[in-house]
Amino acid sequence: MNAETLVQVTNLKKYFPIYRGLLRSHIGDVKAVDDVSFSIKKGETLGLVGESGCGKTTTGRTILRAIEPTAGEILMNSDQGAMNITKLDRVDLRRARKRMQMIFQDPYSSLNPRMTVQEIVSEPLICYEMGSAEEIRQRVSDLLNVVGLDPRFMARYPHAFSGGQRQRIGIARALALNPDLIIADESVSALDVSIQAQVLNLLQDLQQQFDLTYLFIAHDLGVVEHICDRVAVMYVGKMVELAGTEEIFHHPKHPYVEALLSAVPRPDPRYTLKRMVMKGEVADPSRRPPGCAFHPRCRYAKEICKTDEPPLVDAAKNGSSEHQAACHFAEELQLAGVSATA
Repeated sequence: MNAETLVQVTNLKKYFPIYRGLLRSHIGDVKAVDDVSFSIKKGETLGLVGESGCGKTTTGRTILRAIEPTAGEILMNSDQGAMNITKLDRVDLRRARKRMQMIFQDPYSSLNPRMTVQEIVSEPLICYEMGSAEEIRQRVSDLLNVVGLDPRFMARYPHAFSGGQRQRIGIARALALNPDLIIADESVSALDVSIQAQVLNLLQDLQQQFDLTYLFIAHDLGVVEHICDRVAVMYVGKMVELAGTEEIFHHPKHPYVEALLSAVPRPDPRYTLKRMVMKGEVADPSRRPPGCAFHPRCRYAKEICKTDEPPLVDAAKNGSSEHQAACHFAEELQLAGVSATA
């Protein structure tokens, strides 16, 4: 783990057991996250994308240990060297959590309706005893100013605010302890498009101001293209492609990513969207198909895809940039990206 890396995730797994019958017999597992590895560099935004149910939210929560991992290693750089999040006891984990915060998807359900804005934003400061009552109140006022809210409204309750304003309150709460890593879980998906743009610009400004690192979980590829430095794509609990944003949008190496990109709108009134409709349904993570999990829906699938699971390997040409893909034919296929002509 080098000095430029903030978080290193290695072979991360999260299985949810399936029980049946009066005796609660263990009959299988839902493999929500299965052998996922990636790193997040300091100061960058890594996008984590995929269809609903692919395991991206579970991955984010497992990194914070809001969900306990089944296996794997999560390393985070600190002044004392790399600390293994998965091995920390309750006391050390509580200290580590000051450096890791989350912005939740739904601004309506993520805020306690019985607490004022001041109570919501000050709660982490009080939990960690970060100053006197007056210092905490001033800190809350400063945070509200930073996210674009009037501190005079800190005595109001969440119901008095719009969805975009509520999400700003959630962002202020996430910033309260000066974290290094923020996991944004679909943080703009519940907002109107115009409000989405405002919140995205706010997140970028805060990243520059406070030297933040983001894991940005989303399904909207247009948003991901706007804010992310690199993109990781998941399918049924597995990482299928990882590359720089421009590289993955213009030169995808996995057929699943090609299909996702075909649905991205283009700001050209002369362009007719030609979406690739994938056949079949998303695989069941409790009964994943043998070989490549995407092969029942893949137009390029061959016999080897039905029997051998492809590893995530380097697929960059001429060593131009980091580009990993889990496809047997990543180097052979000429897949269309968003730059493809109509």
